[in-house]
Amino acid sequence: MFETYRDAVPPPAPAVPLSHLTPRELDVLRLVGCGMSNAEIAAALHVSTGTVKTHVSSVLAKLGLRDRVAAVVFAFNNRLAAPVNEA
Repeated sequence: MFETYRDAVPPPAPAVPLSHLTPRELDVLRLVGCGMSNAEIAAALHVSTGTVKTHVSSVLAKLGLRDRVAAVVFAFNNRLAAPVNEA
């Protein structure tokens, strides 16, 4: 059912275009959208957790998002992340 809804309804246009994000901030947003922790993102991108925290804060500020949960919703709504099927 989720797939049908997601495919039927186009995502709303973000208030701030994604072009305002740096490529690294966009990478971080995608990984946050997949449910990864700061430590997991740091390992995946080969950076420190402090760097990830800085990127997450910047993403939240630039997109006007309240918290990490809002970032996950934003990523899903803008098709930057998809549900991960765990077997």
